[in-house]
Amino acid sequence: MPGAQIALLPDGRRLHLNHGPIDLIVEAFGAGTEMELACRQAVDNFPDILPGLVSELSDLRRPVGEPLRGPVACRMREACLPHDGVFVTPMAAVAGSVADHMLAALIEGRDLEKAYVNNGGDIALYLAEGASLTAGLVADYHLPSLDASCEIGYSMPVRGIATSGWKGRSHSLGIADSVTVLAKNAAAADVAATLIANAVDAEDPAVRRAPASDLDPDSDLGDRLVTVDVDPLRQETVDEALSRGEASAEDMARAGHIVAAVLVLQGSYRTVGDAPAGLLSAAAA
Repeated sequence: MPGAQIALLPDGRRLHLNHGPIDLIVEAFGAGTEMELACRQAVDNFPDILPGLVSELSDLRRPVGEPLRGPVACRMREACLPHDGVFVTPMAAVAGSVADHMLAALIEGRDLEKAYVNNGGDIALYLAEGASLTAGLVADYHLPSLDASCEIGYSMPVRGIATSGWKGRSHSLGIADSVTVLAKNAAAADVAATLIANAVDAEDPAVRRAPASDLDPDSDLGDRLVTVDVDPLRQETVDEALSRGEASAEDMARAGHIVAAVLVLQGSYRTVGDAPAGLLSAAAA
């Protein structure tokens, strides 16, 4: 596998960091010197992430168990621990945990106004007092467009955003087009989005599934059936599936694991928790 690739994007502000499956956009806001030092810290920390994960990959693909070693692996395990009542492996939190780890490296000791690390749509945020960032919502991976946006402010308990669904980068046990979660950090949002998307489900001839191991012999899901295609569904089936996901999200919100969630399936939406106004307007559209 080629080594880590690091480049400044043409806008002169954002870093693009790529190493195998890890693909990050990083941006910091503040005084020029502080931004430069922050980006240097991120660059210095980046090349060690993938080798560290690979060294523990066999354990990361198993259900959450004994403590792990590396800093990203530990974040992955910690994010999954609150969900011990369902099948989940630390891999459910890998993208968010990488984003959180890189954000921590970016901001350490720096005086920044705000910053973010975007790992393929799983986003870790830093906000100083009075700062805010605007995040976009893409409701359908196969029709990438900005369907809604919301402003995340300093006073909100949200520092992580993640999206999951059967059309996304990872396999899903459910049929959600997308589930976007806002949580205290990106790792918590990542695993919650995965599990809520799994819960958005219904048995219907329009849904086609295959064993995860047939699609990826190394999948942490083993022989569990994952969704590979969903034809148009009857509205009652859509409502049934969304209700199941909504119940899962409400349980997580009551337990304090998430702040808000938006669930999308074939043009229908549900929102759970304290969703910002921009996400609520998307659900009403």
